[in-house]
Amino acid sequence: MSKKCGVPVLPSEGFVRLPVILAILGIGKTSWWNGIKAGRFPKGIKLGPKTSVWRVEDIRDLIANVAGNSQDRQEPAYETP
Repeated sequence: MSKKCGVPVLPSEGFVRLPVILAILGIGKTSWWNGIKAGRFPKGIKLGPKTSVWRVEDIRDLIANVAGNSQDRQEPAYETP
């Protein structure tokens, strides 16, 4: 996995583990797991009792949705005359 400026870069395809996702999104473990429970983030695939992975495509979709939602929120909080 390559890094750019200290942040991991997503591979073009395959799976990623939780530390990579947290570094890219800039959130903590608790926020991630709460987001999964709430349905905001994709569920992982269990490889073993202590190992989960996520499809790169799902993480890319999540990033695209977050970016799209943040652009929607950039409207001014008040109306200009």
